[in-house]
Amino acid sequence: MSEHETVVDLQLDRAHSSRIYDYFLGGKTNFLADRMAAGGVLGVFPAALVAARINREFMHRATRFLAETGLRQFLDIGTGIPTGPNLHDIAQAVAPDARVVYTDNDPIVLAHAAALLLSTPEGRTAYVQADVTDPEGILAAPRLRDTLDLTRPVALSLNALMHFVTDDGRDRAHAIVETLKAALPSGSVLAMTHATADFDPEAMRKINEIYADAGTVLQFRSRAAFLRFFDGWELLDPGVTLSHQWRPDRPEDATHVTDAEAACYAGLARKP
Repeated sequence: MSEHETVVDLQLDRAHSSRIYDYFLGGKTNFLADRMAAGGVLGVFPAALVAARINREFMHRATRFLAETGLRQFLDIGTGIPTGPNLHDIAQAVAPDARVVYTDNDPIVLAHAAALLLSTPEGRTAYVQADVTDPEGILAAPRLRDTLDLTRPVALSLNALMHFVTDDGRDRAHAIVETLKAALPSGSVLAMTHATADFDPEAMRKINEIYADAGTVLQFRSRAAFLRFFDGWELLDPGVTLSHQWRPDRPEDATHVTDAEAACYAGLARKP
């Protein structure tokens, strides 16, 4: 190993939320600790596989919608392990000149980031190793600044992310989102999903315990708390829904799971 190389501890002996999610999506970048935690979740919430996949499908639909309505810049925080199609695949299929910045805090996502950098010749993608709890650091990252023009509208994607940020009595999650929103110009859009305990509090309580045992603290939020993330911005039709009910590709897609199985709110809002 040369003096310029760095050893990265992937912490494969501990479950990580991005690898648990990868398992739910049918991916292969997960390990025994992740699969054990995922199995615990499935034991108390058998719909976890469905919930993860319809949440991912929301990201696809929202990205396609935003690209079709003219957005050309995307900031995806909490990207997760690459699972095709990724956000840039969707955006650049509509608009080949779209620019996408991905960020995540899991070192194993960094190890697979090459899959996120396969841009069209007309567009561009970049990856920033960063944590959403440091929004100023994300916004100041040279790779972000080299890729996105923050004087022009940006689509900010916070997909199934903010329930990993606890308030700790300081309203931390909403403050982080407000910092990100404040840095973006008029015409920008926030696309967001968030897990909720509104429909099955007991199952969500048990999931909280499983993640806590694996070293990750969760905070599920109510519809009212989710709605607050969009304060000051204009909700786009159909407003806040469950993830599978937001502009489904087919009408039947909005009814094939129950509210308790979806367990995740979704919404888009535009900055005036």
